[in-house]
Amino acid sequence: MSSILTNNGAMVALQTMKSITKNMGQVQAEISTGMAVGSAKDNAAVWAIAKTMESDVSGFKAISDSLSLGNSTISLARSSSEQITKLLEEVKGKIVNSQEENVDRSKIQADIGALRDQISSIVGAAQFNGLNMLSNKSKTVGSGTVNVLSSLDRSSDGTVAASNINVSKADLSTTTSVLGGTALAAGAPLTAKATGLTTAATLTGNSPAPTTTLTIVTNSVVAGDGYNITLTAGAAGLVTANTASIQDIRYVARDGDTAADVAKGLASAFNEYAKAKGLDTQLSAAVGTTAATANVVTLTGSSITGNNVGAQAFVYAPAGNTIGGGLEKLATVDVSTSEGAESALDVIEGLTQTAIQAASDFGTAQKRIEIQKTFVGNLVDSLKSGIGSLVDANMEEASARLQALQVQQQLATQSLSIANQAPQNILALFR
Repeated sequence: MSSILTNNGAMVALQTMKSITKNMGQVQAEISTGMAVGSAKDNAAVWAIAKTMESDVSGFKAISDSLSLGNSTISLARSSSEQITKLLEEVKGKIVNSQEENVDRSKIQADIGALRDQISSIVGAAQFNGLNMLSNKSKTVGSGTVNVLSSLDRSSDGTVAASNINVSKADLSTTTSVLGGTALAAGAPLTAKATGLTTAATLTGNSPAPTTTLTIVTNSVVAGDGYNITLTAGAAGLVTANTASIQDIRYVARDGDTAADVAKGLASAFNEYAKAKGLDTQLSAAVGTTAATANVVTLTGSSITGNNVGAQAFVYAPAGNTIGGGLEKLATVDVSTSEGAESALDVIEGLTQTAIQAASDFGTAQKRIEIQKTFVGNLVDSLKSGIGSLVDANMEEASARLQALQVQQQLATQSLSIANQAPQNILALFR
């Protein structure tokens, strides 16, 4: 049945044209923006995934900047450490020269002083944006470690956590440590830090040589803690072993130190004191060689009858103590005498190893940062590629679809024209 009130053919043709026009709008939007999913209404699930990945890309770009800053900071610390190592090698050469009898030791000592001042100058200037990796004298917890932001880790439940590359500072200054705090009272306050020589122990002249131990309590060390060992000798003992000064055999902990570090520092100070007093054949200190005993200092006395040397350890609260530099012993090097020249040779060897270890640690950290920076760059590229595969339009397909829709649009227009002519055909019947 034909009707002049309702043109079904025109309505069908019009609906078809509307559908074609809508599809053409979508294809044209893809071509103009280059995106198949430009908004959440296009495909909510894909859009949400893409936006999450885009936020990660922005975060990783910021991480790349952080790694660049960290790399520059550690690079400066490494190069400065290497320069200090070279200066210490020069100091060692001067000390070796001082072993000769027919030399002017005062001039050699002046040269050593100049090299020491230059080392201090390098340490003071080795800062990047206010951060100095060659100085670690703060008593604030965590100040001895620098965290370089290295990654954002997204878990399966959507939570995000930041990852860091932790780089420890290496103090290469020549500042002298000072024990100026208050000694902890006997009992719990003292034994919470150290046990063993918290009461006086006598290194008597028994045979074989007597020993006694001092144990630094694990996990109790905080920055600024001061430790010292005092020696006393009776009238018939080793008079040169008398030390009433708390500064003679000492170690002040810096942030990041462990009980093993304190034990090693005290043992080294003990042996240097004994050598300086000419007692190194009669008194010595050593630390344990296993992980379980690395925090134990063993003092060995002389088997010579009548020595009667007593030893005792004290711990001083951080307030009032001054943390010394890793090269503080360089300030005590004095080659003006033959005894001093001989003692300095042992000291400079240890200081050189300290500087070498610092440069090596910084080099390892810098290498890791560079590897991470390369990885982050590759990761950003992969994320961008993944986002593109989700939301980018296939331009070849869009071009083909556009041409097909244009043909369909022309046919729909022709179809609508034919449908609109139907009432004219009905009118012809009434003529």
